Amino acid sequence: MSLIQLAAAAAVQVHEPIHWVDLGLKNYLFRIGSFELRWYSLAYLAGILLGYWHLSRMIKAPGAPLAQRHADDLFFYCTLGIILGGRLGYATFYTGGDSAIPSMWLHPAELVQLWHGGMSFHGGLIGVLLAMLWVSWRNGLNFVRVADYISVCVPFGMMFGRLANFVNGELWGRVVTDPNLPWAMVFPDAGPLPRHPSQLYEAGLEGLMMILIMLPLFWKTRARFRTGLLVGVFTTGIGCARFIVEFFREPDAQLAEFARNTGLSMGQWLTIPLIALGLFLITRALMKPELASGRTAMAPSAA
Repeated sequence: MSLIQLAAAAAVQVHEPIHWVDLGLKNYLFRIGSFELRWYSLAYLAGILLGYWHLSRMIKAPGAPLAQRHADDLFFYCTLGIILGGRLGYATFYTGGDSAIPSMWLHPAELVQLWHGGMSFHGGLIGVLLAMLWVSWRNGLNFVRVADYISVCVPFGMMFGRLANFVNGELWGRVVTDPNLPWAMVFPDAGPLPRHPSQLYEAGLEGLMMILIMLPLFWKTRARFRTGLLVGVFTTGIGCARFIVEFFREPDAQLAEFARNTGLSMGQWLTIPLIALGLFLITRALMKPELASGRTAMAPSAA
C-alpha cells in the first residue's frame, strides 16, 4: 500500500470516543449510611471559601472600598444568594417547557429538594447581586466598587462547579459532528453517540480563562481604581464565554423546542443582556478619570 493510500485510510478512520464510565468517577467523596458528601456540594463550598479568602487579601491592598467586616457580611449573604437564587432561577427559567407556568412553581416542595433538577447560573448571579446590594446599602458602600472586587473572586466557583458537573456526568454537550474529535465522550443516560464534554469547556472558559484575566487585571494593573472596569470585564467575559459554550451544550430537554424555534438557547438569550451591560460598564469606566486613592467614604463601624 502506498503512502498516499495509508494517509487516506488514516483520514477516514473513526476515532474511538472516550466512555465516561471508564474514567471511574463517582459523584460523591464518601458515603456513610444514607448520607453522601457530594463533589457538587464541595465545589460550591470550595469556590465560596476560596473567594472569601481572596477577597480578604484584596481589601488589604491600596484602594479597597470595603473593610473586613463587610467581606464577612458578603460571604454570608452571597452564599445565600447563590443557593436560593440558583434554585429559584432554575425553577423559573428551566422548568415548564412550553407551559405558561414553570412546572417547579406548581410543586413548591421540589424547590428545597436540591437533588431534584439543578441550579441556574443566571439565577445565582441575580441572587449574588441582590446580596451585594443589601450589604452595600446597609453599610453605605459604593455598589459598583463592591461589585468590582467580588467579580475577581467569582471565577473560582465557576471553575469548581463545572468540574463537579463533569464528575457527576451531567449537563453533557451536544452530539459531535466530527467523529474523529479526540475528546468526544459517551455519557451515561445520554445515548450511545459521542458528545462534547461541554462541562470542561465551561470550566475552561468561564472559570480558568476568567481567573487568568481577572487576577492579573487586579494585581498587576490599576484597574481597581476605575469604578466599574473590573466588573465590566468580568460581565462581558463570562457572558461571551457562556454564549460560546451554549453552541456545544445540550439544551435542557424541556427547552429543546424553544431553542429550535428561536435559534438560540435559553442560556444564550439570558446572556445577551449581560454582554451589553459589561460593555457599557467598561466604556463608562474608561471615560471617567481614575480615582485618586481608590477609597470611597465608608460608614463608621458600629460601636
